[in-house]
Formats: sequence, structure tokens, C-alpha cells
Amino acid sequence: MDSLVLCLFVTLLAAVGHASAAEDVPWSQNYVILYGQEHTQLLNQGKEIQISMDQSSGSGFRSLKTYGSGFFGMRMKLPNKDTTGIITSFYLRSHTTKHDELDFEFLGSKTQQYLLQTNVFTNGQGFREQRISLWFDPTTDFHNYQILWNQHQVVWFVDDTPIRVFKNNNKIGVGYPAQSMQIEATIWNGSWAGEPNWSQAPFQAYYRGFGIDGCLAQNHTIGFSECSSPTYSWNGVKYWRLDRKQQSAYEDVRNKYLVYDYCLARFKPPPECPSNQ
Repeated sequence: MDSLVLCLFVTLLAAVGHASAAEDVPWSQNYVILYGQEHTQLLNQGKEIQISMDQSSGSGFRSLKTYGSGFFGMRMKLPNKDTTGIITSFYLRSHTTKHDELDFEFLGSKTQQYLLQTNVFTNGQGFREQRISLWFDPTTDFHNYQILWNQHQVVWFVDDTPIRVFKNNNKIGVGYPAQSMQIEATIWNGSWAGEPNWSQAPFQAYYRGFGIDGCLAQNHTIGFSECSSPTYSWNGVKYWRLDRKQQSAYEDVRNKYLVYDYCLARFKPPPECPSNQ
């Protein structure tokens, strides 16, 4: 195989199974309703979706495809008013008996001072919650929320600022999300988050940015075996760890806005905690 053919072959391999994050693609290109069809509405020529909740039902949507790694993002504007007990979310989830999951969950309140909760499930095990208080009002405008997921780390970003890191610590026996996952976004109420004030309903959340930058998983159980190629930008060395500027911003968020960390809530922190700070 001569060098030109080899180059074309490598380029083709990189393109196959790669969903590109083109700007302003219509919602229907990559997503479908998960539940609550009557509580959803497409806006802006299909480039924005409103999902809502009242006392009868919540709603949500999911990606058409399943992914094994990627840099996944969504622009969101959260419900206003008294949102006690209302949870607005954006997350990755495998659909297996013992699932993997990476969460953004926004916990409503009476004052629109949302707490942002992140969580990690591996092989069906969670209880790795962290919560931060947001440094802006997420109900007045759209903000960008992203999850980087590769074989080295998971990083949660808010407007390009890293707010949480979860490293791959399989070598010390810590589970790491490796099952292929779909993207989901939902609005719902949980009794653990408070009793909703239904007089304020409907609660409406808005989503934009429906391009997806991820590796399409052919095997719906295992993702990394086919999605760890360095030809995908998010698997490159640049994304194995935070750079100096990102690390500084991350430490600033932890110092100023962290209000709960499962690592700090236990007498003996789990073994993964030191590498994630």
C-alpha cells in the first residue's frame, strides 16, 4: 500500500463511526422523544426544543445513536419561578442491567439558585455525587454544558470551565464507565429533592446545540474497544489531563462553589478521590 492510499485509508477510518458536532443542526437529525411527547415543543425551525413538566407528566429526549467516547455538549436554559423538587438533566447512560451513567442534574429551588449535581455510575454503582452552586442565573440565558469522556478521564464543563474530573483508576480497582451510552435530557421531579409547587407549573426547560461529537458504538455493551482510537480528537494526549489553565480554573471552582463532595463526606475517602482533585 503506497503512502497516498494509506493516508486516504486512515482518513476514511477516522470518518467512519464519527458523528460530527456541526453547528445549528436540527434536533431531529440526532434525537428522538424519550417520553412525554405532549410536553415537548420544537422551536426555531427545529433548532431548539422546549421540554416541560406539570403534575401529569414530565418529558425528555434521547439520541438516536449510541456512543463509546466523545465530547458531548448541550446548551440549556433552565425553568424559572419556584422550581423546588424539579430536576432538569443532561446525561449519558447505558441501557444495561448494571448501567454506566454520567450526569448533569440541576436541582431546582424557590429562588432560582440552582445546585448543579454531577454523578458517576459504573456497573450499576453510583453514590458519587458532587454539588456546586452556579455562579450565574441559569434561567435567564443559555449556557453550555459538556462532558468529555475518553479512556483516560471524564470531565464536566460549564461554559468551558471544568467543574469535575473523574480519572480512569481501573488499575487500583475503581470502576470506570466503559459501556457505550446514549445522550438523554429530561425534566422530572424527585421526592428526595423536595415537594414541587404545582401552582407554578408548567416548568419549561430549553435546549439547543444538537450536533454530536462522538464515536458511534457498533457494540452496544462495550464502547472503548472500538472508540479509543487517537484519530478521534478527544482521545488525544491533549485530553488525557487538564492543562495548567484548566487546572487553575477547576481548583477555583472547587474552592468557591463546591458545596458537597462524596469524597469529603466519608471518614475514609474512596481510593479514586486523590487523583480527581
